[in-house]
Amino acid sequence: MQSWQGLAEPIAVPTGFVRLWRAFMTARVVVALVLLVLLSVMYSMGQGATQWAVLLCTAYLISTVAVRLLAKPVVPGSTFAVQWLFILVVDIAVYALLHVLQTASINYAPLLALPVLLASVLGSMLLAFGTAAVVTLLLLADAWLFMLHTSGDFAPRFFQSGLSGIGYFVVAFLANQLASRLVREEAAARSGQMAARIQTQVNELIIETLADGVLVVDDRGLVRATNPAAQRLLGGGDAVHATPFSLLELASWQPLVEQARLTFLKRTPQLADLSIGDAQNSRQVHVRTRLTVVPDTLAESLCVMFLEDLREMEARLRTERLAVMGRMSAAVAHEIRNPLAAIMQANALLEEDLDQPGQQQLARMVRQNGQRLAQIVEEILNVTRVSQHSNGAPPTLDLDTTVSSVCADWMGQMRTANGLPPDRVQLLLGAPDTHVVFASDHLRRILVNLLDNALRYAQTLPASIRLVTEAQADGSATLTVWSDGNPLTQEVQRHLFEPFSSSEARSSGLGLYICRELCQRYGATISYSRVPHERPQLAQGNAFTVTLKPAPG
Repeated sequence: MQSWQGLAEPIAVPTGFVRLWRAFMTARVVVALVLLVLLSVMYSMGQGATQWAVLLCTAYLISTVAVRLLAKPVVPGSTFAVQWLFILVVDIAVYALLHVLQTASINYAPLLALPVLLASVLGSMLLAFGTAAVVTLLLLADAWLFMLHTSGDFAPRFFQSGLSGIGYFVVAFLANQLASRLVREEAAARSGQMAARIQTQVNELIIETLADGVLVVDDRGLVRATNPAAQRLLGGGDAVHATPFSLLELASWQPLVEQARLTFLKRTPQLADLSIGDAQNSRQVHVRTRLTVVPDTLAESLCVMFLEDLREMEARLRTERLAVMGRMSAAVAHEIRNPLAAIMQANALLEEDLDQPGQQQLARMVRQNGQRLAQIVEEILNVTRVSQHSNGAPPTLDLDTTVSSVCADWMGQMRTANGLPPDRVQLLLGAPDTHVVFASDHLRRILVNLLDNALRYAQTLPASIRLVTEAQADGSATLTVWSDGNPLTQEVQRHLFEPFSSSEARSSGLGLYICRELCQRYGATISYSRVPHERPQLAQGNAFTVTLKPAPG
């Protein structure tokens, strides 16, 4: 057929061609078996069948069985196929011999249509017309032999042979066209199935990776499809609800059922903020619903529900607002730094000429608040500096040595400024000769920030602040700053490492945010915990733990 021309390798044979091939090969076996049985019965009854005809049908049956069992489908193409020549020549020769010799007065001419159909349905147009031409020539040759051996009217015989030949050509043309059309439709159907399968896989991949939850619900509340995000929002912890499942199973899902019912009832999209889950594990979700478009009014519509966690929405909005505030604050800080330096310098010069205690007190207030403003400006600018990554090999340091040096310097400064007792801070070094990836000045900034926070909230008892280092089995190390202060509230913990978030009015809220940004720069992590069970040397208190990557080598 036209769609199979040019293909000669059995690997590329279409499945439809294989089925037709096997059907025709089976038909050849059946025809050979019927002929053998028929002629054998007639021969045994003495009805005109000859022995050679029975032997010819026996050989033909053996040939057809061998081809059916051993031959592989070969699509006719530009290369010459001996298998096709063998099949067509054997069929035409056997049927022609039986027809010419007219064994037992049986007309075998209709059997010549079988090779014509075989070539037309499974072969090309050229092969079909060629087979029809050969069969027509054989019929005309039979009429010519009939004319030579008889003296009667031979015109009807020639007319019948010519008419049969024309019929074979018509059959060859129509059968080939129908087979070609079926091949095109099969190829189009296969292409459509492949496209639909690919589109389905793409849709499933998109739905699986969506951050929003997706539920496909029918009018009975039965969930037909879902994704991992929707599974998490539906609750149940790590439980996975295998689809299909009903939203009527749990009372906490009733708001979703009601939203789906409204969508089916009004036949319009719905928007709502719902609370799903029980009282202990309630989740606020934003729900958007859509109905599937069904052209057939008898088909079932489905409600597609998009679920979005309101807390994540608020977190994204908060992050965007904080990013805008950060850029604005950095610009304002740049503008403030130079006038502030001029004010502090002028105040220092003015202090030298003041001799009255009241005026000196006012000058000290200006100096202290100026220093506080300068510290806030520096912290804001540090946020921009932290985001600037440098290329090259990562810096490394000896953890215990660096921590011991930073802790000693900080305690010396606090002792001078605030009279910090030596026993207030306890240093527990447990990572000797452990090298980690970090810059020493950045680790100093993190430690000073964490120690300042610990000193601000810790009690005044001995060892109320503890600095602990520990080496891990995988080569990494942890640095923990612990204090015996009061536990943090859930609201404070939720925004602990966000910029401009602080429980004190006089704080910029950038300290822990800068610590987190510095840790991310070197592949480290920082976390907060109230009771670190894995560290028995730390009692009840607030612990900030930095996990550091091991140095290469």
